[in-house]
Amino acid sequence: MTVATITPSTAGYTDLPSLIRQMSGDEKHEPSAHSTLDVLWVLYDRILDVTPERVDDPARDRFILSKGHGPMAYYAVLAVKGFLPVDALRTFTGVDSPLGTHPDRLLIPGVEVSSGSLGHGLPLSVGIALGLRAQGLGDSRIVCLVGDAELDEGSNHEAIAVARAFGLDALTVVVIDNDTATHGWPDGIANRFAVEGWATADVYGRDHEQLAAALSLSHAGRPNVVVAHVESPGEDVDSLGEAVA
Repeated sequence: MTVATITPSTAGYTDLPSLIRQMSGDEKHEPSAHSTLDVLWVLYDRILDVTPERVDDPARDRFILSKGHGPMAYYAVLAVKGFLPVDALRTFTGVDSPLGTHPDRLLIPGVEVSSGSLGHGLPLSVGIALGLRAQGLGDSRIVCLVGDAELDEGSNHEAIAVARAFGLDALTVVVIDNDTATHGWPDGIANRFAVEGWATADVYGRDHEQLAAALSLSHAGRPNVVVAHVESPGEDVDSLGEAVA
């Protein structure tokens, strides 16, 4: 299938690499794009209850991309799912393009939060979950994607504690763990959440079945974290982000 014939009605996971290649101007963040590719696909293909027609529906699920740098994979998935035109991908980083090096919620349908400095997405997700609960919309799911290095930010540790204290079971955090954190956790990232009472799961971040299963687990009364382990930057991967043996 050529790029010219890719449309939301015909495209799928295997088309994502060719769509990502249409974007240039932020090459230094390409590893970030490929590290999130599989998680993003599983979320929008199997998990999240949101469509282009429901971006303003108060009862929709919400996805928060806290790991906002290197959003090419995010834009490609949104295009495949019909949130933005496929042709818009070629304008990435252009002066008049809505597609910048960080997603802008005012310019891109389906983007819930404009990202910037790392460490904000999880606290914002906690606030969104509390706000939806107060409005009687507690069944709407909030999924926040963060990076392992981003968890070094202190704001995240406060949010981890608060989310369990309020029993925010509508909240799921996905951590992309590619071993880039400066400080790290001797017993693993999942344990940092577990000591606060979160439900936890460790999976291989390229395995769609593992991701879907972990993201579908019941965790009534407490938030959930899925730690998705992927290759370290510089490790050889193929065009779909899978490790090369």
